[in-house]
This record gives sequence, C-alpha cells and structure tokens, in this order.
Amino acid sequence: MLAEKLLLQSLIVLAPVLLCSASPDHKQKWNTPFYFGLFYSASAMACMIFLYSNYGQNWDLRYAPLLLAIFYGGPVAGAMVIASIIGMRLLIGGEAVVFAIVGCLLTAIVPFLLRKKFWNVTSNKRVFLTLLAGGWSLVLCYFSLSAYHYVKGDIFKFFIHIPDLLLFALIYTLALVLAAKLNEGLIERRELRKEIQRAEKLNTLGELAASIAHEVRNPLTVVKGFLQLMHQEENEKNHEYLSLVLSELGRAESIINDYLNFAKPQFEKLEVFQLKNILSEVVMLLEPLAVKQGVQLESSFDSSDFSLYTDRNQLKQALVNIIKNAIEATPEGGMVMIHTASNQYHASVLIADTGKGMTPEQLSRIGTLFYTTKDKGTGLGTSVSLRIIETMNGRVAYDSKPGVGTKVTLTLPAGKKEELAG
Repeated sequence: MLAEKLLLQSLIVLAPVLLCSASPDHKQKWNTPFYFGLFYSASAMACMIFLYSNYGQNWDLRYAPLLLAIFYGGPVAGAMVIASIIGMRLLIGGEAVVFAIVGCLLTAIVPFLLRKKFWNVTSNKRVFLTLLAGGWSLVLCYFSLSAYHYVKGDIFKFFIHIPDLLLFALIYTLALVLAAKLNEGLIERRELRKEIQRAEKLNTLGELAASIAHEVRNPLTVVKGFLQLMHQEENEKNHEYLSLVLSELGRAESIINDYLNFAKPQFEKLEVFQLKNILSEVVMLLEPLAVKQGVQLESSFDSSDFSLYTDRNQLKQALVNIIKNAIEATPEGGMVMIHTASNQYHASVLIADTGKGMTPEQLSRIGTLFYTTKDKGTGLGTSVSLRIIETMNGRVAYDSKPGVGTKVTLTLPAGKKEELAG
C-alpha cells in the first residue's frame, strides 16, 4: 500500500513540469517564479492529501516539490511552497505538527544555500545538487522520525519503519531525479529555441547586410578611383577637400567591409601562429587608447606555446574590438585585465574590466546587430567579432554585473591544419 501511494505521489510531483512541457512555447509567463510557486504548492498539498499513514506516521513526498520550486523557481516560489506545506500540515493536525514544521524549514535551508551555485554549473551537476538536497531531506526525515518516537517514549517502534524508510528513500529519490531531468530538458529546449531564433535573425540580417553592402561598394569604388585621380592632379585649395573626402570614403569602405565580414567572415590567409604573440601585438596597439582613457591595461599570458591555425588579421580584429570595448566601458582609474590559460586542445582568453557592467537584459542582446550600450556606435564591431570567433569554431561567453564590470571569456581551438567551419 505504501508503494502504491508513493508512486501516485511521484506522478503528482512530475505534474507541474509535465504541464509546462505540454504548454505552447510562447507561454513564457509559465516560467515565472509565481507560476512555479503556484504549481509546486498545488503539487505539495496534493501529496499531503494522498498521504499514507501507518503506526501514527504520515508518509508523503511533499519535500520534492519544495526542493524543485526553490532550485528552478527561485526564493519566491520556494517561500510559496513552504507556506503551503505549513498551512496544510496545520489543517491536518496531529501530534507531530511541530516536528513537521521544523523539518520543512530545515529542509529548505540547503537548497536556499546552494541556489547561488546552482545556476553556475552544468545541467548534470544541477541534477546532482538537487539529489544532494534530497539526501539532506531524507536525513532530516530519519532524525525527525527517531526524535518523535524518542519523545513519545517508544523508540523501539522506530525500527518497525526501517523497511518503509528504505522504500520511501528509493521512490523519493527516483521521483526527484526524474523531475529534475525533465526540468533540465525544458531549459535545454528553451535555450535551443532562443539559439535557433537568434541564428535565423543573424542569417537574415547577414544576407541583407551583404547584399546592400556589395551593391554600395561597387559604385563607391568607382567614385573613390576618380577622386584619387583628381586628388593627384589638384594642387589648389580643393586639394584639402579632396583629401577629406577620400578619408571619409575610406571610413565608409571600412564599415561596408564590416557588414560583409558579419555576413560571412573571409579567412583569406591561413597561417600558424602563437596566441600570446598576437595578444602582445593587440595590447601594444591598444595601450595608447588605455592611457588616453586613464585606464590601466594589465596582461599576463601563460608560458605554453599554444598555436592557432587561422587568419591572423581576422582574429586580431576580433580581439581589438572586444578589448577596445572593455577599455571604453571602464571609467578613468579603472582596470582592464587580459589573462590566458591553455591545455592541449583549447585556450581561454579572459578579458575582464571594472567598468559599468550590464544588466541581464543588456547581456542577452550582446551580439545583436545594431545593438550597443555605447552612446556612439552601431554594435557592428561586437557582432563581427563574435562571428569571427564562431567561424574559428571558438566560443564567447559574457558575464557581467552592473557597477562591477564585465568578463568576456574566449575559448579558441588548438591550431591544427583542419578545415574551418564555413
């Protein structure tokens, strides 16, 4: 009978995540802490309604919704479930009400403490942390049960519950792991959908930018050619104006090339070179800008001879854009740090600044064409840099907090003469 009740409660524990997975993708409001709290509160109370009671002891899986709400819904959702469990337990009544309330509050401590770390680890580690918190709740159940029998003066009855405890621990653990896995699947599906939407937008914008830039560059080249001829023959007052026009045409060409590079970075000259060498060049190039801004540029590279096989100029452009953004985002007296670490297969370049930082909403839009946090700029440089790194089969990760600064981590593959992703 205990197994049947616990299996029924397992389905109740899974109900919220199954409901969310069956909902349309556009129902984003169901992913808010309020709805998480609402669904898991209903789940916890339903578990308590369909509890199994023997020898004066109640058996249910109420703590599974509590752990899932705190980890995946947040403090607000967790607080809602805690209030629901305590309220329901007071309605049920009985001699062990105090033990139940204290057990609920103690169970919530571990997931609340682990939650900050929870979202900084991989999917499998999140499941492990959920399982770890579940183990903590089982230990509390064990001590709560033994304490209850000790207070009642029938401690020997505790041993009657040992087979039930083992069965309870097994079903509780399976329900918790399965629910966590399903939640991780939902998260992965949402992230994949966002990535697909982002890729579609970038491809559409890239094709549009490439077609416009290509059509504009052709007449621009003709105009620039004739102006260069006029510039060579002109020796009077118009000579200065022609120099200015040619300079601006050169800038327009640079912008057009950026658009073409965004659409599809062209790796024209592939060569093998050491990462620390090109970083040293970039630091030397940007040192005057840092001095002008009153920013300290600090760099330290690991001693390994990590080599890349790619277009040196393209990588240099990407690094210049990202480090330049860090310098410009840092106020006078701040610091920009560049550090590297590498192994046999990959190298990581960390670019950290002590600038104004970005909000989560701003962070989510980084790399979007025409989006920038600067007063002046188009956001094109960052978009081009990300496309260059992606074309090299590398990855770029941003981490930022307002008022603290931004960290950009570039992960670059080792330099073997392999085909680059197109």
